[in-house]
Amino acid sequence: MDLHNDPAFQALNVGFVSIAFDSLEEQAAAAPEYGITEVPLLSDANGTVSAQYDVLKWAIASGEPGHTFILVDENGEVAWIRDYGAPDLPERTMYVPPPDLVSQIQTALE
Repeated sequence: MDLHNDPAFQALNVGFVSIAFDSLEEQAAAAPEYGITEVPLLSDANGTVSAQYDVLKWAIASGEPGHTFILVDENGEVAWIRDYGAPDLPERTMYVPPPDLVSQIQTALE
């Protein structure tokens, strides 16, 4: 995981979790393929969390959330949100270079 291992991201001192519709078993089976070793994997199989954070508006064809990053502050409020797979973007992507994310998250933290 490029972002999780990026020193600039680590310096932000923010928590990092991955939330997906996949079951924990499916995520655990796929984690080694993607090099995920230290990121908590959470299952949102019924979509409750995705709906609460309103990310389903960017859902992909299967109805699952796209590639969305959310920064939640200490009060549980969304401080920053960005979906990189949103259909209204000129270029949808599943990979965002860590410096791009670090810059945007750092701005949101200020």
